[in-house]
Amino acid sequence: MDAIFSMFGSGGGMGSLLKTGTAVLTTLLVVPALLKLFIVTVDEGRAAIRTRNGKPIIRRARAGKAGTPGVGEVVVLTPGSHGAFPLFYWYKLIDVRCRATDLPARQLTAASGHQHLVHASFEWRPVVSGRDLRVFELDVVNVTERAANIISAALRDAVRALEGAALPGNDILNAQVREACAATVREVCGVEVVNVLITGDALTDGYLLSQAIRGSDDAPDAIAALHALN
Repeated sequence: MDAIFSMFGSGGGMGSLLKTGTAVLTTLLVVPALLKLFIVTVDEGRAAIRTRNGKPIIRRARAGKAGTPGVGEVVVLTPGSHGAFPLFYWYKLIDVRCRATDLPARQLTAASGHQHLVHASFEWRPVVSGRDLRVFELDVVNVTERAANIISAALRDAVRALEGAALPGNDILNAQVREACAATVREVCGVEVVNVLITGDALTDGYLLSQAIRGSDDAPDAIAALHALN
């Protein structure tokens, strides 16, 4: 206490105390604020497209350096802390977490002639790379609609080759459809197809009844009776 009172009592001690307090406040408040201005942090589950004046920055070939990697890709920042120049550059955050989109219910006919009323959905996510995010942001007007058309066509072709009146499990059908369409969806939409799931098949009572009647009409005894009438 005597040391503290002596510092307040002398002008030199007060000046030293003020300098120490100013240094502490600068370290605790000013320095973090400056770092916040010149450092951008990208959270997990996101990617940041680097832009200039609102337009994505696209890597170009350097003069005198043939085969520059990443030419034509947008500059993408992965999760973590990166240097920022707020007067010249901005960062557009893209959510790259997995999400799901429902496909419209469709009547699909198998190889045996049986019709399946298929309710399905697909899970997808943008791929964190300059090429894929450039397609995702610049070249595709509606990602989910275009991807849904490609996946629906692959699902139709997979069901079309099936025999019998029952669809296989999701583990089998999912692998078939993803193998058929994953490369195309990534090329034209910039997204990865994670899963294709059959969420329902012939769920309505009316559809089940119509299929039962159709099955009974195709039975051998019913066909014989029709021939006898003729």
